[in-house]
Amino acid sequence: MAGGAFVSEGGSGGRDYEGGVTVFVVITCMVAAMGGLLFGYDLGISGGVTSMDEFLSKFFPQLERQRQKVKNETAYCKFDDQKLQLFTSSLYLAALVASFVASVVTRKYGRKVSMFTGGLAFLTGALINAFAINVTMLIIGRLLLGVGVGFANQSTPVYLSEMAPAKIRGALNICFQVAITSGILVANLINYGTSNMAKHGWRVSLGLAAVPAILMVIGSFFLPDTPNSMLERGKYEEAKQMLKKVRGTDNVDHEFQDIRDACEAAKKVEHPWKNIMQSKYRPALVFCSAIPFFQQITGINVIMFYAPVLFKTLGFGDDAALMSAVITGVVNVLATFVSLYSVDRFGRRFLFLEGGIQMFICQILVGSFIGLKFGTTGTGTLTPATADWILVFICVYVAGFAWSWGPLGWLVPSEICPLEIRPAGQAINVSVNMFFTFLIGQFFLTMLCHMKFGLFYFFAGMVAIMTIFVYFLFPETRGVPIEEMGKVWKQHWFWKNYIPDDAVIGGHDEN
Repeated sequence: MAGGAFVSEGGSGGRDYEGGVTVFVVITCMVAAMGGLLFGYDLGISGGVTSMDEFLSKFFPQLERQRQKVKNETAYCKFDDQKLQLFTSSLYLAALVASFVASVVTRKYGRKVSMFTGGLAFLTGALINAFAINVTMLIIGRLLLGVGVGFANQSTPVYLSEMAPAKIRGALNICFQVAITSGILVANLINYGTSNMAKHGWRVSLGLAAVPAILMVIGSFFLPDTPNSMLERGKYEEAKQMLKKVRGTDNVDHEFQDIRDACEAAKKVEHPWKNIMQSKYRPALVFCSAIPFFQQITGINVIMFYAPVLFKTLGFGDDAALMSAVITGVVNVLATFVSLYSVDRFGRRFLFLEGGIQMFICQILVGSFIGLKFGTTGTGTLTPATADWILVFICVYVAGFAWSWGPLGWLVPSEICPLEIRPAGQAINVSVNMFFTFLIGQFFLTMLCHMKFGLFYFFAGMVAIMTIFVYFLFPETRGVPIEEMGKVWKQHWFWKNYIPDDAVIGGHDEN
């Protein structure tokens, strides 16, 4: 170890660059990854708040009447209310729209400006929610939170991928997912604590969302911009000095030239949204669309949004439902650290496939347990042993997601797009993710009411399809420098048909 850095070998499948993994770049990426706290905290907090009786009676009194009506009829429909679901899902609709605006801001003004904007919007939304006196204020606050999530999720993964050396790009990028899962766990713990407050526990839960927002705003002031972003805006000397700093060596000429070539090619692209439709970018377009779609259709946000609601539906008591959500949150965080260790050792494909198989088995088992106890009528009770087994299989399912589709859903799209289409590609990734997150958030409780235990079989079927998709169509991208990713597609049995022999991707002639 010299000069605060350890040497990083060149990525497999691309050219070798000198330099190493500096303390500076690790700290920088960890601070940037805090943007994931915004997303994670909200994922965890909304489900707990919507299971609190004081919150429901204040804003959704009609739901209490409905719960009494169906109390002796069906467990599946206890929380089927469109306004309640809109409280959860409205954030993700706003994030969808914001991601397109964020792609322009990220390209023109840099990644850190986009992160600062996201933190500021999230802070404003958190304060409005904490002091809400009616449903309208709740929804406005949620929409502002969505703007924050859209900006943060668009810029942070790109920032991490551009700062990190290829050899450990996966691990540093997954710090974003670690922050998300940590935010979920913290939110679950806060919900468990505030649920026992005599009054206004829900205000405390919603208001504390301001904490990760403040961290994001302050952190963005101190973060340097990436060399790629500096080059995009014509700051050549500053970009080279920054690259030397993050790589821990003065000999960065080869990498700097590669990034500069990619930047020059990107500047010639006047319409990235039009160009991403070109044949040579077809793999990037497909995966930036398919991966976030499949990530949401696993059913994971059924657990992340509605864990306390789901557990209460299945007959867990109030405290037991919230504690079960805390347990799944702990599993989520711990399993994400597994991906930190394994993503750059075993590769993306292995984690995608193993996680898919694990999630498929668990969804089938959970659906079967619920079906045996509640049937199609929704009447019945869970024995303590059955409830424990359901919780165990949900935890194993969460672990499978947390070390595969969770972190890889953000990592892979951010690392496969050449610079000239990177903002557009990441905007597609975030918008597709948010759109299907919105659909799941808005309609899950209604789907549970109508599809009953069969809903878990539906998600299992989607997991099977996406695992087969990865097996046949996704090549390994571990250790490949971002600007060399075009070579991976040209060597793939299917995607090579879309990449012309004379295509220049990321500024390199791929002949």
